[in-house]
Amino acid sequence: MTAVFVEEGPDKGAIWHFGEPVKEQRALIEGVAWADLSHLQIIAISGADRLKWLHDLTTQHLEGLTPAQWSSALILDPRGRIEYQFNLVDDGETTLLVIDPGYSENLIAYLEKMKFMLRVEVRDATDEYAVLRAPGSPTELGGPFALIPRSELDVMKSTFGATAMQVGTWALDAERVAAGRPRIGFETDHKSIPNELGLLNGSVHMAKGCYRGQETVAKIFNLGNPPRRLVMLHLDGTEVLMPPTGTPVENDGIVVGYLGTVARHHELGPIALAVVKRTTPVEADLTVAGVSASQQVIVPA
Repeated sequence: MTAVFVEEGPDKGAIWHFGEPVKEQRALIEGVAWADLSHLQIIAISGADRLKWLHDLTTQHLEGLTPAQWSSALILDPRGRIEYQFNLVDDGETTLLVIDPGYSENLIAYLEKMKFMLRVEVRDATDEYAVLRAPGSPTELGGPFALIPRSELDVMKSTFGATAMQVGTWALDAERVAAGRPRIGFETDHKSIPNELGLLNGSVHMAKGCYRGQETVAKIFNLGNPPRRLVMLHLDGTEVLMPPTGTPVENDGIVVGYLGTVARHHELGPIALAVVKRTTPVEADLTVAGVSASQQVIVPA
């Protein structure tokens, strides 16, 4: 297999595909594929108070997180806007956060400011650990995942490769878009709130105590509707090149949103996630850089 690498963005340097993206996607859905995600960054948090501390800081209920249980969480700003998105797992002594490249430095700085007198220690552990997408049927988080010491990375790759096909980010993105899972920096901007992106009762636990930004999330959930909504777009497949992330989405010539992740799915064809104004009619045929697109509802209008 000849690997083709991602040339830009947070996945730069990761494998995009091996020349057979349709075959790779089928293997992923069938649970007989694995992927190298070792370009992602890792933050390690140790100390007796770590889970209670993260429970208070994030949108997720983490006090009872058991070892080896994966979860997802957000950290919001005071106005409820998404600042950080990550998956995490605890090994009984340390909680390990898996985050996109470019976010760990600022997140570590924020966490250091929030330690106060609690028994927690925060460090960048990217040089110590790596994450792989392990063989198995896709989970709600896009896993299953294997978080391992970097010293064991090559051995684990060989172990997975003996029984499963290695795939790239093309297959992972196609599965993620089809499942309607948003990713920070793709389906988010400086105004994004969880309510718009279908994250309630997922990355956002709706029955936990206070956290920064909760007032906005709760107020919109109980009293109103978010100003925008996440949709899946089915794009006209006759076009060879698809519009890039960030391209304006139009309804009858009026800009109503922006394009997120674009993918070519082995069954659905060209699909994308997009964020549009809530008032955009669900039945409206939209256009993206001249490409026609029909909507599939993720967040109800």
